[in-house]
Amino acid sequence: MVTQKVTTAYFREAKKTGKRITMLTAYDYPMARMVDEAGIDAILVGDSLGNAVLGYESTIPVTMDDMVHHIKAVTRGVKRAMVIGDMPFLSYHVSREESLRNAGRILQEGGAAAVKLEGGREVAGTVRAMVAAGIPVMGHLGLTPQSIHQMGGYKVQGRDEAAAQKLLDDARALQEAGVFAIVLECVPVPLARLLTETLEVATIGIGAGPHCTGQVLVTHDLLGMFMGKSPKFAKRYANLHQEIIRALTTYREEVLGGAFPGPEHGFDMPEEMLEKLY
Repeated sequence: MVTQKVTTAYFREAKKTGKRITMLTAYDYPMARMVDEAGIDAILVGDSLGNAVLGYESTIPVTMDDMVHHIKAVTRGVKRAMVIGDMPFLSYHVSREESLRNAGRILQEGGAAAVKLEGGREVAGTVRAMVAAGIPVMGHLGLTPQSIHQMGGYKVQGRDEAAAQKLLDDARALQEAGVFAIVLECVPVPLARLLTETLEVATIGIGAGPHCTGQVLVTHDLLGMFMGKSPKFAKRYANLHQEIIRALTTYREEVLGGAFPGPEHGFDMPEEMLEKLY
């Protein structure tokens, strides 16, 4: 049964009352429907789609057109969850006008309810302009994948005093600029707890421990749809990769062996009709 649509007000209320927020990624209509039916509060159409479904080694090649295309598919499958669209690399850096135009596309063309972007004080002015234009914004601090080359790899952020202070300052700047929530990725647990206790807006953790207002994971990691080692912060709740390979292999074997299709998979017609054909 569909309950009230999740909005930014839900995030604010959860922060006030201590209620946990659940968020997962989705990149297409079928997955969005399943995530929504499971009662997840928010769906992030992340630029992680570059890694998860487009086969890129990073998020950097993902374009605005890629994002809008996938966001549209996701929003068609959702009834309750709040859909948040990632702003991809360089879509909010060139100019204020272009940033607003791109953010507007995610809402107007994609149908999302909010955008997410990476960065702290350096993007606060852009965030403020988006919020003033009526575009809800979620921030993203800590490990920011679009800056992975600058960071020198996928590393935990904020471990020394200077880096921790910068995260605090960046979070406050984003809050003042008007974000309704901030994703904290790969941030030490004590620092994430301090940020959550300090900020008035909700924090959404991914590799940031249990003290955040909510949690987000890449659904493909959660479902075990990738080969190899998962990130330390990702708990695997299923092994769909193995199950899918098993099903596909069984199909192949049944076709080659003549077991599929069986009589129950076909459609009949009267023999006398066949006799009239020439």
